[in-house]
Amino acid sequence: MTAAAPARAPIPRPPAPVRKTRWIGFAVAILAIAAVAAGVYRLRQVQAAGNLPTAAARQGDFSVIVRCRGELKARRSVQITAPVNVPSLRIVWQAPPGAAVKEGDPVVRFDPSSTQQQLQEKEAALKQAQATLDQAVADARITAEQDQRDLSSAKYDVEKARLEASKAEIVSKLEGEESRIDLGLSEQKLRVQEATVNLHATSDKAKNASLTRQRDQAQAQVDLTNHRLSQMELKTPLSGVVMYMQNNSQGWMNSKPFQVGDQVWPGGVVAEIPDLTTLEMEGKVEEIDRGRIEVGMETRVHIDSLPELTMPADLVSISPLTESGFEWPRTSSFRAYGHIRQPDSRLRPAMNGNMDVIVNRIPNAISIPAKAVFTRNGKPIVYLAEKGAYRAVEVDLLARNPDEVAVKGIPAGAMVTLVEVKKDEKK
Repeated sequence: MTAAAPARAPIPRPPAPVRKTRWIGFAVAILAIAAVAAGVYRLRQVQAAGNLPTAAARQGDFSVIVRCRGELKARRSVQITAPVNVPSLRIVWQAPPGAAVKEGDPVVRFDPSSTQQQLQEKEAALKQAQATLDQAVADARITAEQDQRDLSSAKYDVEKARLEASKAEIVSKLEGEESRIDLGLSEQKLRVQEATVNLHATSDKAKNASLTRQRDQAQAQVDLTNHRLSQMELKTPLSGVVMYMQNNSQGWMNSKPFQVGDQVWPGGVVAEIPDLTTLEMEGKVEEIDRGRIEVGMETRVHIDSLPELTMPADLVSISPLTESGFEWPRTSSFRAYGHIRQPDSRLRPAMNGNMDVIVNRIPNAISIPAKAVFTRNGKPIVYLAEKGAYRAVEVDLLARNPDEVAVKGIPAGAMVTLVEVKKDEKK
């Protein structure tokens, strides 16, 4: 049998006043922690309520608009094309892309070395053809002079023989017969000489004509090469900015704008010069908005890259038929064109932006941002910020734009929240 463990001595309890003091201190600590937590919670609620974004209700004329997304285009532009029938067109210099140019300024220069070498060869061929022609003309002149001398000699012999034949009556019969034979031979020789003169003249004329054609052909080649050489520099026919076209020689996936070192095919479009005074915004109008706009309405043009700029424009034309885009799902829209009255010097074609067509005006209206309107129980409301709290107020919508709405039911200058207020943020 094992021995029993010795009994533990009881712990003495503190006196009653000490226990009461401990409980009081514990309660005070709990109350302090609760107060701190409540203060932190209240501070967070106040900070959350004070950080809600707000905007002031504005009073003034409200323009009801139809917004169209689009890009700038020039109604008038000129394409700069490479010369035709000119081999080896390689760009060695070009004006900077987007640079402003004036009428007559050079835009692109091609490598002229190959054409200059061809010109030297053509000029040498021209000199050789001219020298051959000059030699043939000189030989023909010498031949003609010799033929004329021979012809004159033959005519003299005929006249001499005729004179001797006229003495046949006073000389012996044998001598007279000899004189008549000599006359016949002289006349035959004269006819042969005349034929020889005509043959030489015709032959020399044909030869000179052939050599002249060869010389003219060589001259035409020289003129053509000089013309090609003059086309190695392309100049702009009007003032504007330089926009280089895509070089698709390496495939559509690798296409890039033309640059120095690229080979250009004859007759290819290298650049385009738009007339900046004819800039207009080409926008897409949804089918549901087509019936709200018409030609002649006032518009405002906004450019994405120039947000501070608002330019007045006029709606000049609307496409009669819808056009389908390449996006998916397929959509159809009308094309509307707004002519900018005074284009800014910073504008360039292909800039993206908006065109707001003004379809109506509401005078002395209260307008607020569109994101400040919410829905409760199927009715539009706004949250007014008043003395650190938020109050929901029902409003009537008079008109709606993409960015702002005209409402009725709140005073001008009232501060409305741009986000929906939660229940715990209303107080």
